[in-house]
Amino acid sequence: MSETGIPLAGVIGHPIAHSRSPQLHGHWLSRYGLRGHYVPMNVAPDDLAEVLRALPRAGFAGVNVTIPHKRAALALADEVTESARRIGAANTLTFADGRIHADNTDGYGFLENLRQGAPGWDPAAGAATVLGAGGAARAVIVALMDAGVSEVQLTNRTRATAEALRAELGGPIRVRDWMQAGDALRDAALVVNTTSLGMTGGGPFLVPLDGLSADALVTDLVYTPLETPLLRGARDRGCRTVDGLGMLLHQGVPGFERWFGRRPEVDDATRAAVLA
Repeated sequence: MSETGIPLAGVIGHPIAHSRSPQLHGHWLSRYGLRGHYVPMNVAPDDLAEVLRALPRAGFAGVNVTIPHKRAALALADEVTESARRIGAANTLTFADGRIHADNTDGYGFLENLRQGAPGWDPAAGAATVLGAGGAARAVIVALMDAGVSEVQLTNRTRATAEALRAELGGPIRVRDWMQAGDALRDAALVVNTTSLGMTGGGPFLVPLDGLSADALVTDLVYTPLETPLLRGARDRGCRTVDGLGMLLHQGVPGFERWFGRRPEVDDATRAAVLA
């Protein structure tokens, strides 16, 4: 709490201008008539430790953390949730009693987006195929295994990276060659793209969808554009699809509640505010 009694929070990244978190939290503050401020902060990696130590003294209740600081923020925290430890990164920090509490809500946001966007989704329906093996994939895989998915088929352009992730996380993960990505879709009840392929300004999404079952649920963590080439192709094959914006919205819920004392709702008005 700041000296004025107004709660402060924000998001730290480098760069930070692209972040939509200020629109999200600003919408919730306005919607619920809460006093508070949520500010974007461009912090270089060499300055992160100093800034995190200073923010509580400046009256901040906590911050979101985005690229490239998620791993470093975890290492600087005094207390770490089990989720953040397993994922190996923090995206939500809360300052209390002079200590930094680190959490990772990406997996929570991913699952809540699926449940909202595809009511009745059953994690036990079959295998999940995950494209990509970076930080986002790590959070998705941990969440899927915790939810009860029987097998995760993991494919990445660099197989060694996928093998390293499988060894680190353990559990029912099967690595497939990137050249077999199309085959990995054939057996999938759920398909998740965690790569930047298909994103505006990114590389093209060229994974063949011929084997994709019409019964599969398909989601893409990319949300610029909202309908990616993967989602468009899957929808054309009759699949249910869920876009990636909801993951951003839902992952912000726990932090907002901790910092501002009100659990916010993710609905159409929230999506519209962030897309505006």
